[in-house]
Amino acid sequence: MTTSERPTPFRMPAPLFDEFAAGGHSAEGVAFLEQGERARRLLLLNTLLKRLRDLPTPLSPIADAWRVFKEAAERAPEPVERLLLAPTTGTWIAHTLRRAHGTATGPRLWTEAARMNTLAVVAALHAGTEASLRVPLEDGALHLPGLGLVRLADAAPGPSAGRASTRAGVLTLGGPGPDGGRRSLTRRPAPVPVTGAPPADDPHWLPLRTLTVGPVAVPLEDLDPYRDLDDPVPPARLDADEALAWQGLFDEAAAILAKGKGTGPGRLDPSVIRAVVPWARTSPLPPPPPDVRVSASSGDSYGAMVIARPSSPLALAEALVHEFQHSKLAALIHLFPLLDDDRAERYYAPWRPDPRHLTGLLHGAYAFTGVAGFWRDRMTDPEHAEAAAYHFALRRTQSRLVVRTLLTGGRLTETGHALVTGLARTLDGWLREPVPPAALTRARTAAALHRTEWRLRNVDPAGTAGLRFRPDRAPWPDVRTHVFAVPPADPRTPDEHLAAGNTAAALAGYDDGLARDPGDPHLRAGRLVAQTAAGERARGQLARPETLP
Repeated sequence: MTTSERPTPFRMPAPLFDEFAAGGHSAEGVAFLEQGERARRLLLLNTLLKRLRDLPTPLSPIADAWRVFKEAAERAPEPVERLLLAPTTGTWIAHTLRRAHGTATGPRLWTEAARMNTLAVVAALHAGTEASLRVPLEDGALHLPGLGLVRLADAAPGPSAGRASTRAGVLTLGGPGPDGGRRSLTRRPAPVPVTGAPPADDPHWLPLRTLTVGPVAVPLEDLDPYRDLDDPVPPARLDADEALAWQGLFDEAAAILAKGKGTGPGRLDPSVIRAVVPWARTSPLPPPPPDVRVSASSGDSYGAMVIARPSSPLALAEALVHEFQHSKLAALIHLFPLLDDDRAERYYAPWRPDPRHLTGLLHGAYAFTGVAGFWRDRMTDPEHAEAAAYHFALRRTQSRLVVRTLLTGGRLTETGHALVTGLARTLDGWLREPVPPAALTRARTAAALHRTEWRLRNVDPAGTAGLRFRPDRAPWPDVRTHVFAVPPADPRTPDEHLAAGNTAAALAGYDDGLARDPGDPHLRAGRLVAQTAAGERARGQLARPETLP
């Protein structure tokens, strides 16, 4: 392994590109993307090592750490390659490059640069080689990427320098105590499956836990400081019961995904996921909501997904599909220029409360094409057929709208045009597929409601040429998309009456609400769409709802 080799040019075989352009992927396609990510990591790491070469540090020089890392890679290439391709390694490289360029902040730069030292220690543990490096400690603790967190007993508080030595896969860590003496411990660190983890944590060794399905082991990453896709964060250890809840939910989500065969959009083998990062909660109480309230990914951390645990395995399965679509597209963008984006946030995205730039628009179209495919596969499942038909109809329509914006904007490169044309071909085929009329009506109503409320909240009605956005616009919650998934049995709110098809009751409810708050954009959007459904307004009037009384 070297950071100075001239990379072999990547030429993606046309059949693989066609798979990605259709919104899907094969195992061969994913392997190709991972090789592209590997080449990118090495190029960025080479740049980073050069920037940090002369950085003053009380620890072992970064050149020594890189030498240890390379020696381990020669002895045990596979585990060291996995360490290089780990999502948190990508996040660290990108973040530390931004630090070196002065575009990001954080702790003292030498402490972040010292991640190379800990990566080298872990590589040496995997390879069984002998090494000894000075490493950064925080309250006597050292995080070992992909393995866990080791902590000295009665260590000096705050940041300090320690020494990590490896031999035959065994770690010996030493560091200062509060009395000026030395503290040390010895461990053979390794990750453990959630179901095989001890019920109580050892205060001196917290192993990384993994979600397992058959031979698949996906890190449940709650320790790594670079798990949050950007700036470093402290550990947030999950309770044992919360980790077990994740394993049970992941089992069920994987079983749902296993029902979709082939390489089309919405199909996902959990083995391609590189990390699941729990967001916000560390205990099983209070009970989680049924849907995923937060999920995110980053182009710097291929295959990682930050997810707030839901109670529904179906919701988790959908989120896994959604976020892996983002990872694929980010990897494609690293290989090909797809569009000329001036980063101006002026486009409507049917799944967002705010205007988006072109790259965000493309990401949304690609992710939600995968989501539409996921729900298409669920339409034959009696338990979920009604909601699946609605979500399929909604997401195929919304994604096609965004694809049209991308194709007509004149900002796509030749490769980008080919990719988006492939998405259009997939979505056009799906738009010809039958969906139960009631689900289709609810989907069209939900799409109209979102666009109408988006314009009322974002667009300045005084604008004439093009869009001019309101200076007072603010984030707002989309509370309707899931309300319309299944017609409510006992509708109470105006939205629920509209979802149930009772436009008269919906109009009465919206009117009552507007009598109390005439300017409420949520109520105004509902009333305008209900009026259109009742034939009181022409559908074309919804093109610029912000100008309507």
